[in-house]
Amino acid sequence: MSRSSNIRLIETWYHRMWNQWDKTAFEEILTPDIAFRGSLGQVKRGYGGISEYMDFIRAAFPDFTNHIQEIISERDKAFARLSYAGTHEGEIFGIAPTRKKIAYSGAAVFSFAGEKMIREVWVLGDIYGLLVQLK
Repeated sequence: MSRSSNIRLIETWYHRMWNQWDKTAFEEILTPDIAFRGSLGQVKRGYGGISEYMDFIRAAFPDFTNHIQEIISERDKAFARLSYAGTHEGEIFGIAPTRKKIAYSGAAVFSFAGEKMIREVWVLGDIYGLLVQLK
């Protein structure tokens, strides 16, 4: 497992999949049975599960973006430190749209299957910091 391939996969995950909402990347970088735990507490599996979660986030924050602060990679695991930003345009946590700009921090742990696929992603975001901004 090469460090550079892990970094490339993580960059594609955030820049292409999440910042551009490009679901065509699924088959290129994710195992079909990808396991995902999002920072909002949802657990999803497979391309369909990831797609649902992306739609959920995009409905609340249509301009949601991710910025990679740092990636640490070793063998078949990697850690990414991130910042997120967007505008609250849809209901989330039972809170009606506020149109407020939000920004918060998070981190993710990735597991890989070989040098070409992500098999698991576990994300932890500063949900308290997000909620404070939405109130």
